[in-house]
Amino acid sequence: MAQTITFGDSVAPITCHAWNKDRSQIAFSPNNNEVHIYQKEGGDWKQTNNLVEHDLRVMGIDWAPNTNRIVTCSVDRNAYVWTQGEDGKWSTTLVLLRINRAATCVKWSPMENKFAVGSGARLISICYFEKENNWWVSKHIKKPIRSTVTSIDWHPNNILLVAGSADFKVRVFSAYIKDIEDQPGPNVWGSKLPLGQLLAEFPNSSSGGGWVHSVSFSADGNKVAWVGHDSSINVADATQGKAVIKLKTEYLPFLGCSWISNNSLIVAGHSCIPLLYCHDGDEIKFIAKLDNTQRKESGGLSAMKKFQSLDRQARIETSDTFLDSIHQNAISCISIYQGTKDSVKKFSTSGLDGQLVIWDFDSLERAIEGLRIV
Repeated sequence: MAQTITFGDSVAPITCHAWNKDRSQIAFSPNNNEVHIYQKEGGDWKQTNNLVEHDLRVMGIDWAPNTNRIVTCSVDRNAYVWTQGEDGKWSTTLVLLRINRAATCVKWSPMENKFAVGSGARLISICYFEKENNWWVSKHIKKPIRSTVTSIDWHPNNILLVAGSADFKVRVFSAYIKDIEDQPGPNVWGSKLPLGQLLAEFPNSSSGGGWVHSVSFSADGNKVAWVGHDSSINVADATQGKAVIKLKTEYLPFLGCSWISNNSLIVAGHSCIPLLYCHDGDEIKFIAKLDNTQRKESGGLSAMKKFQSLDRQARIETSDTFLDSIHQNAISCISIYQGTKDSVKKFSTSGLDGQLVIWDFDSLERAIEGLRIV
């Protein structure tokens, strides 16, 4: 049902992670300025590289599957593109972000000819390669962003970009770069597509609702999902007049969301468990908790044992500090492990407990009664 991976003896939080194309390697940041690369050898994972170009904490990592390039961004206001040589060593190429605040998130476009970087400078840098100077240059999307960009995701057409920010808004922009791309045609989000064109803007709620933690385009590009600090799940559908459906949940705030089919999405965050929801018509329906792990008591009345322990030994058993879930702290990152957004077979989560967990939908369907991937 789920495979848990730990990397060495360290329990440092994993800020973000990304897989290579065949899932034989993983890159992640242990909540500092480094990026560790591990390779699977048999049943074990062994560290093969340590990328240390950044000066401050790494905030985002993305691994392009076809070109095999890694892009990273950091609080040090820099981004680097890493290319692996024949000797297995990674070299960096300069990225001119032109920002004066921390870089907070990064993602390759589907065609891997450009990438986007969100930042605390209230702008998004769309970066593309300039062969003449052998560096990556950027053009900015600024208006009407009023606060830190917290999350970004690309439309399947390689042109549109959705961004969530700390000003409680989700926006869909055109990220068309005329220097490297042909003129795009109209789509369901809009027809005017110069760089930075605002095609849609959605408030997280009419009363604020908190900053936006994560955004995701559906596989067909017609829907946008996002999660906010008000523990809400939101879906906007361009084919339905860009109408927004909002569901306030009983859980702690979510930090990540990802579509796993055109109607189903995974969310996870401070509650330490991934949850499956379905967009059905004008509703967002809860389907299942994907972590049914239950810590088994050794027997008897657990509450009584706790009070007896407090009374006689002035302590509580160490086991009582563990959660009834695989992750023991907030889930900070969700990544597709096998499949695509229209049909995900496996996905991975990493968290502040230093664990990485791979979830298998085939096993989950058998294990959880009533679970159906719509």
